[in-house]
Amino acid sequence: MANLKLTLACGNYDRTRALMEGTIRPEGIDLNYLALVPGETFWRMLNNEEFDASEMSLSSYTILRSREDKRFIALPIFPSRIFRHSCIYIHSDAGIEKPQDLKGKRVGVGDYQMTMAVWVKGLLKHEYQVSAEDIHWMVGTPIHGQMELPAEVRVEQISPGQSLQKMLEEGELDALISVIMPPSFQANHPKVRRLFPNYREVESDYYRRTRIFPIMHTFVLKTELFERDPWVAISLYKAFIKARDLNYRYLYDTVALTVSLPWVIDEIEKARRIFGEKIWDYSVEGSRPTLEALLQYLDEQGLIQRRMTVEELFVPNIRAQLTDYLQATGEG
Repeated sequence: MANLKLTLACGNYDRTRALMEGTIRPEGIDLNYLALVPGETFWRMLNNEEFDASEMSLSSYTILRSREDKRFIALPIFPSRIFRHSCIYIHSDAGIEKPQDLKGKRVGVGDYQMTMAVWVKGLLKHEYQVSAEDIHWMVGTPIHGQMELPAEVRVEQISPGQSLQKMLEEGELDALISVIMPPSFQANHPKVRRLFPNYREVESDYYRRTRIFPIMHTFVLKTELFERDPWVAISLYKAFIKARDLNYRYLYDTVALTVSLPWVIDEIEKARRIFGEKIWDYSVEGSRPTLEALLQYLDEQGLIQRRMTVEELFVPNIRAQLTDYLQATGEG
């Protein structure tokens, strides 16, 4: 029987590169891996359904599922995870010295519903008692349509010719939450700095207390594909785990460093002391505190139409059929 031909869009990450290069091949699948940047992948999948499977914004996906839009179904694969304390930038003339000073300020964000923004709003509320309603939000153009937000949330869309990064630099914004490091910050602009200059210390403490390692992106299949060939989910899941584990063996090699970071071995060992052996967890149970927190934040922020459960988000057959495999790989 011929292999199934499948087109997959995902970023060019070290943890997925073995799939992209063909070193790891999913069982029964001839994979056409398109290495695209996340914004392009999300837009093309959400608006045109161009791929059989793709990386996907976890918040956008969850919002769709809450609206009974079930075009896609997720696997507990998380290509992108990152703490977001480091992504809050402030103008030094705005009078912001601590998170609570963001109340009443003009804060920019590319898309109010994007996963990064959901995480930042959630941590501001639960760690520092700053609610979304306390801030005047300035936003760019959303990736997938406008949303009806709670009336008490003040959101203003910037004009097409404006740039959030430039607005921060010129003091038209008091703060900016950005996945992209502002060019002015990289250039050591005297008026632009991080809210948390000691972000690594803050983020490490945050994880130790909450067990939350923020997930930005998950991985989805077209639901019609999963319903027709449910084995595809298992095959891809196993392949993603193998690719991730192969990458860690590749990075943790002292014969000759495989990346241009002098202390990469020390970095891995430091991370393992915090996260354990499986730094990058691909499982529902191992990521449950993170997933539960995101669902809570989406509900609190009025972005989903009903409170979702974690189990509603992911294919049912991975946990049902891969118990032994998950335990063997440390994912169970």
